[in-house]
Amino acid sequence: MKKLFFLLLFPILACSPKQSTELDTVQLIEDLRFISSDATEGRRTGTEGNRIAREYLITRFQEEGTEPFQDSYTHEFTFESRRTQEEMTGINVIAKVEGKTDSMIVITAHYDHLGRNDSLIFNGADDDASGTAALLAMADYFAKEQPNHTLIFAAFDAEEMGLQGARAFVEDSALLSMVKLNINMDMISQNDSSEIYAAGTHHYPDTKPVLESIDTAGLKLLFGHDTPDLGYNDWTFSSDHGPFHSKGVPFVYFGVEDHENYHKATDEFETIPQEFYKSSVQLILNAVLAFDKQ
Repeated sequence: MKKLFFLLLFPILACSPKQSTELDTVQLIEDLRFISSDATEGRRTGTEGNRIAREYLITRFQEEGTEPFQDSYTHEFTFESRRTQEEMTGINVIAKVEGKTDSMIVITAHYDHLGRNDSLIFNGADDDASGTAALLAMADYFAKEQPNHTLIFAAFDAEEMGLQGARAFVEDSALLSMVKLNINMDMISQNDSSEIYAAGTHHYPDTKPVLESIDTAGLKLLFGHDTPDLGYNDWTFSSDHGPFHSKGVPFVYFGVEDHENYHKATDEFETIPQEFYKSSVQLILNAVLAFDKQ
């Protein structure tokens, strides 16, 4: 009788759906294409192009079924321009997927870039449309597969003006007490050697075994760029993870080394090696899944 029961049950088990760990890479590429297009005019903070990019992000977060963070997808902040000393306004776009616990992982990328310079548009495909499109892809994934931790998906503004969006976010000290980890993505789509770095393990050694355990999607996952002796090559405060680190929040920063298109008008969608980019985002998703189990 037991044998018969097992044989009857086996087809059901065999056909039971298995949780997919793959991203919607078609939509990922479409999001990258639009965010880095001429329509967004380089996304400089305070410009019309920045507004167009922001509205696109809000629409995409809504389509994915995420919830607005603290009752709104948009979070305005003010800061002083380092160049002109004038007060400026930036707007972060932040979504949330409720987990099984209140403990939070904040996943970040910056959607602003350098804007225009006369006839040139600095589209910032790698810096950081790549991280922003990846943020949307991960929000879409976890909206369908509930995580253990509550995940915050923050597209920060004014990173290019001194990490201002991230600085505004971390000033919410009550929120930070619930944040277990920041995973930041900034420039994750261009490398000729199939290499991507995970910086931060020097400061937070407990993150390294988790990263060493993941499927790297065919890429070389490297560590480093996070010790004071490296000078300019120390990435500890080079992007939006810096303000989190300053507040004692552990971080992992995914990024590639500088390349020939960095901060140039040639950083365009057409220069992105799409297969590397897809693998890079898959690797980072695998890391998020691993940290979500901790």
